[in-house]
Amino acid sequence: MTAEPILASLLPDTAVLLENDVLLGGVSLRGLAGIYGTPLFVYDEETLRARCREAASSFDDGVAFASKSFLCGAMARVAFEEGLCIDVATGGELDIVLRSGVPARRVIMHGNNKSAEELERAIAVGVHRVVVDNFEEIALLKSLVSESTPLDCLVRVTPGVEAHTHEFVRTGHEDTKFGFSISSGDARTAIKDLREIPGLTLHGVHAHIGSQVFELIGFVESLAILANFITDDGFDELCVGGGLGVAYVAGETAPSISQWGDALRAAALEVGLDTNVRLLAEPGRAVVAQAAVTLYQVGAVKPVAQRTYMAVDGGMSDNPRPVLYGSGYEAFDVAQPLAQRPQNVRLVGKHCESGDVLIDEAWLPASTGPRSIIATPVTGAYGYSMASNYNRVPRPAVLFVLDGETREVLRRETFDDMAALEM
Repeated sequence: MTAEPILASLLPDTAVLLENDVLLGGVSLRGLAGIYGTPLFVYDEETLRARCREAASSFDDGVAFASKSFLCGAMARVAFEEGLCIDVATGGELDIVLRSGVPARRVIMHGNNKSAEELERAIAVGVHRVVVDNFEEIALLKSLVSESTPLDCLVRVTPGVEAHTHEFVRTGHEDTKFGFSISSGDARTAIKDLREIPGLTLHGVHAHIGSQVFELIGFVESLAILANFITDDGFDELCVGGGLGVAYVAGETAPSISQWGDALRAAALEVGLDTNVRLLAEPGRAVVAQAAVTLYQVGAVKPVAQRTYMAVDGGMSDNPRPVLYGSGYEAFDVAQPLAQRPQNVRLVGKHCESGDVLIDEAWLPASTGPRSIIATPVTGAYGYSMASNYNRVPRPAVLFVLDGETREVLRRETFDDMAALEM
């Protein structure tokens, strides 16, 4: 069996496949690997900006980039410049977004276990919204919010929708750590309690049914439940959360952000949602995933009876998704992007784990081997943001490319960086 050359549809918008190289944003991937080394995350900034603009135009003002998918100061600024709010879920995410220069009025604070310190800072800097998750949080807000220290909020509810995705990233069903259940009555109680806090303005409801969701019907069902739930509340916002899936491998297809927005607007009209209610969402993966590729250098190649193992200089420390979720990826040789791919290998990392597998069956050109530079596309989401220092491996550098120019937005971590925490 031979696989066809890598599909251009899996690559960033500006990708150009040459006989012996790939250009992103007008910049040579082979050249970047030579200058910056590997592993290396390369983001096409035009793809990032285009997806942000698409999200801003598909939903109402207040639509947010889910920064957990990929966050650094440069990414926060791109999302803000293209009209999005930034969704953060911890004090650390809030801190880096504020350090990047994004104003607090464009930040939305999430989290299922916010500390008093996190809430205090969110209130002090004046975030756009806090999304309230549990009754303990409401008790904290009663002591922190007043007419002199006001706060704008949404309340997170669980609509009871079962998203068709991996069980670890389903969040809209009843058995979840997130939000207040509509069916149990907790969501209605939370709304009542929040409205009794002086200085707190409750704007509406938020729900999130899961991640890497390909079927729009789940979002439509969630919206219908939410719209019915808030019919008599006089709210001015309804947020369907994020979770829109993306294609990672050949044969997968996913709705665009625009199609997602169109389907939800049509559903809102059908269920009679008040047209004064702002329809919001929180795309993350759909904004950043396809915008990036990860470059690796091949090291050891080891044929065994069952298969051939091909090891690269990264692995589960820079992309834990295959280990966590069994996620699939493609691979291609940067020096032969148009070549047929007859070589079937198990692409593995350098970590001391048998499960450190990036791609169970990777198809590559016959001549790909030691010292070859290969790329895995669609790695812009939940790679760097979930990266670790397992086996004391430094995190890779991150580059943005645009119009023939390269900027290093996150430098490669060093041994000295890791040792700096030692006492």
